[in-house]
Amino acid sequence: MTGPAHPLPRIAAIDLARSAALLGMAVFHFSYDLEMFGHLPPGTVVSGGFRVLSVTVAAAFLALAGVSLQLAHRARVRPRAFLRRLLRIAAAAGAVSLGTWAVFPDAFVYFGILHAIATASLLGLFMLRLPPLVPALLALAVLLPPRPAPIPDLAWLDWTGLTATPRPSVDFEPLFPWVAAFLAGMALGGLARRHGLWDRLSGSPGRLTRCLAWPGRHSLAIYLIHQPVLIALVWGLTRIGLS
Repeated sequence: MTGPAHPLPRIAAIDLARSAALLGMAVFHFSYDLEMFGHLPPGTVVSGGFRVLSVTVAAAFLALAGVSLQLAHRARVRPRAFLRRLLRIAAAAGAVSLGTWAVFPDAFVYFGILHAIATASLLGLFMLRLPPLVPALLALAVLLPPRPAPIPDLAWLDWTGLTATPRPSVDFEPLFPWVAAFLAGMALGGLARRHGLWDRLSGSPGRLTRCLAWPGRHSLAIYLIHQPVLIALVWGLTRIGLS
């Protein structure tokens, strides 16, 4: 494998894509909070366009995580950098689980988007040196029928997505089928690397681009704080409206 041993500078196009995903996430969660406080009819955010939005946003975050894994280790695997990133994501996932357990003990987030990214990253580590066709084919294998028969309803296996009736959760992105989006991102990232796209996109962005990409540079922090802020906002507006 040729190329420098260090990762590329941050690529604004990737951060812009994350910013767009964060915007979609904020719109969905704001709508979810409005429904929770009775301002939207029950079931609004789990049907129609809102359902499409939630699936698109989750798939985008996972695919971008796959692309980022390729970018960060494009010449050789950097174990310390990988471990630092994995620990940050795992710690954030644990914080989400604890926070939602305090509020929704019967439907807390035991395997949400951050849990899926952390687990998929571990799997992706073993595919970094493989041709992009390999993760692409694995992504198709996850998505296309025939589906495997459900495994017994063992709560500790719900995270796989293969149990017949997993426990309820306010945010559930099990490994199957969501790992397909991560693998697709790895495949796209690998293809872009082979054709020199990342080198062409690694130039210094303009001021407007930097501003729009800023949220994407801090996506994990924004992910963690945005929902408490939105809930507080909707709660406050609700109280004002009732007073």
